[in-house]
Order: sequence, then C-alpha cells, then structure tokens
Amino acid sequence: MLAASSPAPPGSRPLRLILGAVCGAVLGAAPFAAGAATPSNALVMAWNVDAISTFDPAQIGEVVTNEIVQTTCDPLVDVDPADEAKAVPLFAESWDVSDDRQQITFHLRKGAVFPSGNPATAADTAWSMQRVVKLGFGNAATLNEYGFTKDKVDAQITAPDDSTLVLKLDKPYPTNLVLQGIAANRVSFTHDRKTILANEVNGDLGNKYLTTRTECVGPYRLAQWNAGEAVVLQANDTYWGQAPALKRILIRHVAEAGTQRLLLTQGDVDVARDLTPEDLKDLETSPDVSIVRVLRPQLFYWSFNNANPIFANPKVRLAMRYLIDYDGLAKTVMSNIGVPRASFAQIGAVGALDETEGQPFSLDLDKAKALLAEAGYPDGFKASVFIGTLPHAAPVAQSVQQNAARIGVELTVERMANAQLFSRVRGRDFETSMSSWQTSVPDAHGNASRLVYNPDNRAEAKLTQNPSWNASFSSEDANRTVEAALLEPDPEKRNALYRDLQLQMMQEGPFAVMFQTYNVAGIRKTLKNWRWNGFRTYYETVAK
Repeated sequence: MLAASSPAPPGSRPLRLILGAVCGAVLGAAPFAAGAATPSNALVMAWNVDAISTFDPAQIGEVVTNEIVQTTCDPLVDVDPADEAKAVPLFAESWDVSDDRQQITFHLRKGAVFPSGNPATAADTAWSMQRVVKLGFGNAATLNEYGFTKDKVDAQITAPDDSTLVLKLDKPYPTNLVLQGIAANRVSFTHDRKTILANEVNGDLGNKYLTTRTECVGPYRLAQWNAGEAVVLQANDTYWGQAPALKRILIRHVAEAGTQRLLLTQGDVDVARDLTPEDLKDLETSPDVSIVRVLRPQLFYWSFNNANPIFANPKVRLAMRYLIDYDGLAKTVMSNIGVPRASFAQIGAVGALDETEGQPFSLDLDKAKALLAEAGYPDGFKASVFIGTLPHAAPVAQSVQQNAARIGVELTVERMANAQLFSRVRGRDFETSMSSWQTSVPDAHGNASRLVYNPDNRAEAKLTQNPSWNASFSSEDANRTVEAALLEPDPEKRNALYRDLQLQMMQEGPFAVMFQTYNVAGIRKTLKNWRWNGFRTYYETVAK
C-alpha cells in the first residue's frame, strides 16, 4: 500500500507535470511544482473519467459524465440537497399541476442568457426536451416512459410564451415522480437552440457538435475536454444564479487509486474519487485529508437466472439469501463502501422500507439447508457465479462460496471484464451473477420499474435494460402492483403498495440485494463546502 512518503509509482511525476501544465495553460495560472498547492481559484480533482464519450445529454449514459454535465447545465428542478425525496426550484421558479395531474406548467427564470449571449427562453427548453425524444438515443427512454413519443412530442411539450413551459402527460403519474424522473434529469436541460442548429450536421440536431461542447444555462461551461486526459470547466459569467465560488474545475483522468492517493497526500490535487477501502481507512487519521461519503442509489446484488430450473424455485432463491454474511462483510470487505440492504428500493427513496425492515436477513446455514431440502435439493447443487471487476465483487463472492460449500452447494466463481459480464447477463447466458445497478430517481418506482417489472418475458423482447428480464423473471402479480403503485394518487396507499412489493420480492424476487453503496472521496482540508447527495455533486459551492 502506497503511503505519502513512499517512492512515486512509475509515471506519477510526469502526471504531476501534466497537471501543472494543464493548470497553467487552461486555468490561467502559473504551472505548479510537484507537492505545491493547487491554484486558489480552481478545484483540481483526480478521477477515472475515461468512460466519457459525449456531452450531449440526449446520449450520456455514464455516471461520471452525468455528474459533470449537471454542473454545466441546469435542469428545470433540483433534488433537495438535504432531502433527496423532494424537488426544489432551479431553472423553473415554480410550477402548477392540473387537477387531473396530466399537465404540469413550469414558470421559468426570466432574463437568463446563454454563454453566447442569446436569450434563454421556454422555447429553447421545449426544443431541448423534444430533441431528446426525436434523436432516440438511450435517454429518450426517460421521456418515453411517461408517454412522450416522436410523433406527439411537439404537442406534448410546448412553450406558450418565453417563460412558460407545459408538459402534457398521457396518464396521471405522481407529480413528484415526474419532477424527479424528468424535471430534475438531464433531459430537461435548456440548450441554446440557435447556436446548436447553426452547427447541425446532416440533421443531427447538434449531436456531433455537443459531443465536445456544452451550450446551455448553468453555473459552469465546458472549456476543454481531452479524452482520456482531462476535463476543464470554466465559470459561466452570464449565469442567472449565484456565481460559483471557484472560477475553474480541473478533472484529471487518473486511473490508478495509488496514484490518486499520492497526488492527494502531496497536495497536487484537492480531491481523489477512486480510493480503495484500505486507502480510505489509512487516510481517516490524516491531518491534511478528510474522507467524505454519501449513500448513492446504487445496489450491489446477486442475480439468479430463473430460466435455470434450479433458480426457478423461489425456495432456492430464498435459501441463497441466508448464505450472505451481511454483518461480517459490512465490517470487513464492505467497510467504507456500503451498508447492508436487502430491499430493491434504496434507502431514502419515496416508498422505501427503513434500514431495519429493508434488511431482515442474516447468515443462517441451517435455514438455508432446510429451504433447499423443501425445494428438493437436500444434497445441494452446482452453479456458477459470474462477477466483474468491482474490487469488492471477488471477496463477497468468495464469502458466499465458502458458506454455500458448508451446505453442499458448489459455486464456481468466474471473474471477467465488465463488458463481458454485461453481455452475458443481458444475453441471459448465465446461472448467477453479482453486479451493481443504479437508479436515477429517489422513488421506489425507479427500481421497481427495472428490478421487478417485466411486461414481456419472451427472449425476442430483449428488454435488456430491465435486470428482471435479464434474470428471466416475470410475475403478473408483481407487474400489476408496479403499475398500480405508479398511478396511485394517495401517498399512503402508494407507499403501502411498495411496502408489500418489497417484502414480497425479498422472499421470492430474482435478486438477493446485498448492499447499497457509498460515493466516497478523499478531500484536502483546505477545501470548503464540498456538498453532494446520491444524485448530484455541487461543484459550484466548493471554495478554498
């Protein structure tokens, strides 16, 4: 393990020199030497950002890019930093909801302008949302799910005047869910229609142009992106809101956790985002570094392919849950990484069970063996467990493997690249697998619609973005509950439906949810006002 006084790993000094060069060339400050303080007007962060492929919000699919673009573009509303279940005004000052809940009218900020100087109007917002649907990339599903379609979207999303935006819904969806799922999402960013269309290529609505640019209303703008090297954000001087505390953000791609730790402890970066559990434990006593963490809406779970006759039996799936040493893993492998969680609805979500009721399981080999006997497997069985490259996947799988062996279940753990794992799982070519899933809304529907709901279990349906379909799991009863809960107008009745569904899925669902994970960072104590929740990191509040 690399300590602050240890020799630098190969390549680390050139990296520090590159950091200094980038800061000097892009941030307008003199290059800083190894071990020197970062610029007083900039946040410098080390993070693995090689997944970035575009800054077009119609196409972004990576968690990293989403965090960055949320700082360059304002959605209509924000998730309350202090309460993820609440929506608060952002580019929309207020909103009205029709009595039938099928129309939401947003009243937008007046006088806002884009970095180009063009006025930002509701017509720009409507066009920006319409283009997401019309382009049909992955994020179109965020709007398609609520009835917005290519042939109707021009009539469904309208701007009757410069400061009014109207969304017309096909069903009376819960207003708070629409606010969280659409209005707080990147699909509601307001883009500079005039500038983007002036750079349109072959009718692409500016998709190629926005690959390397941001043209929207927000506290920062993208100043530079060198793929696989760095992202630089510059404060937007035309922003309607409070000016960011720091003028610039430099996010440097650093893949190795050891290098990140070295740069952090030497003061070459202010923040490191990919530290190992060992690093985090060692740094907790550092006089110069603080460890900050926040629960994110990401679940680490064990999936069972119900196409396999063994795992088609709900008693077998239930037995597997009793092979998980939740408490032991939480104190060791998952320390600083996550908290035990067995429910599909993440802690903090609307409709989610609390921490106690949402995790009723403990390691119980006798219970597991008894359930297997009831299922017709008194002597156990053999199965494989596919895992990816998450650092905690292997030790968790090995712990389960050891416990399973004690009751006659022989599990073979096979590790592979994440891309291969996802391909095998989405192709239903697996017996069991361990991986993570993250929702984009602080509502139980977010995961119920993906981890439970499966309207078409046929192989040709290829609902690969539904882990329930990937696991060949379909329950008509569960589907009806998901549909009913989505449209239930009474909050108490809606929560009751989700409570029953969570309890049901913990007994017979296709996944053994094991942990809800943290977003963790090491930050220099010279940095102030680092603020985040499970859905957003607020760069604009950070100061020195």
